[in-house]
Amino acid sequence: MKEKIYIVTGANGHLGNTVVRKLLDRGKIVRGFILPGDRSVRWDDPRLTLFEGDVLSPKTMAPLFEDADGKDLTVIHAAGIVSIASRYQQRVWDVNVTGTQNIVNLCRKYRVQKLIYVSSVHALPEKRKGQVITEAGQFDPRLVKGLYARTKAAATQIVLNAAKEGLNGSVVHPSGIIGPNDFGHGHLTQLILDYLDGRLTACVNGGYDFVDVRDVADGILACVQRGRRGECYILSNRYYPVTDLLYTLHEITGRKEIKTVLPTWFAKGTAPLAEAWYKMLKQPPLYTAYSLYTLESNALFSHEKATRELGYIPRPLRETLLDTVQWLEQNHRLKHAVRWTQAAKTM
Repeated sequence: MKEKIYIVTGANGHLGNTVVRKLLDRGKIVRGFILPGDRSVRWDDPRLTLFEGDVLSPKTMAPLFEDADGKDLTVIHAAGIVSIASRYQQRVWDVNVTGTQNIVNLCRKYRVQKLIYVSSVHALPEKRKGQVITEAGQFDPRLVKGLYARTKAAATQIVLNAAKEGLNGSVVHPSGIIGPNDFGHGHLTQLILDYLDGRLTACVNGGYDFVDVRDVADGILACVQRGRRGECYILSNRYYPVTDLLYTLHEITGRKEIKTVLPTWFAKGTAPLAEAWYKMLKQPPLYTAYSLYTLESNALFSHEKATRELGYIPRPLRETLLDTVQWLEQNHRLKHAVRWTQAAKTM
């Protein structure tokens, strides 16, 4: 059996770096693809080689695939822009759609053994409230709402089309990723930081399916081994109200409980101001019109197929939140030290 080389795009991203760490822990040889000058993650492992470039430039990606010395290449395409912006942004479409097409072209050229594309549950057409959402066989950007969702739907179909033509490609659909190892400013990490640092004094109604980044990474690696060509797998957890998420943070940290829940109409009215304010701060906005729509949407995603075929089992949100707060504290991301409650100590 040939030795594998794992290529991970977006290797410094929240999910990407978690996947890389798990591969290195298993003794695998990894080639990571990052943006030029990105030093957000400190790596020190001889089995990892970093390549800098842009998914919009196939020339900069080609070295990832070259000089493999007869080894099998497995590609995990995790690079992309997660956007909750309300306005159209061309780069989001270019990176998520054109970038994926470039990856597919290179996978064909270099005859990779396996491609795992990290899509999103946003790519799946929404069903009526109360109906469970499962995997789809075809994707159409016109059937989903929001720029990000449309880009993931279009990119997913590119991969499935290539799989029909012979490429050994599979797709995973994570739900709302949360957890440790976010060296950037992911939206959910920012929510936790704002709460812990006392900047968050109110919340909105609604909720979503929040899943641990480590569980998604495990699901991806299981898909490498057992995922079928041309098949999609939802890597979700279960629905949690935002109020439950924040109350759990209160329980384990002792930080002030959020008791003010804003009416949805008020949040929607102030969303443009919030977007502009966070843009000035150079931080991801805490909420936008699109994210508010998401919190009201049907988020009943089923991971039954991934559990059955990949052995995928997500952990409880409480465990994820505890580990995330600990990671943020250890990495000096909090303004004030956490005084762990008895509830946290007994977990």
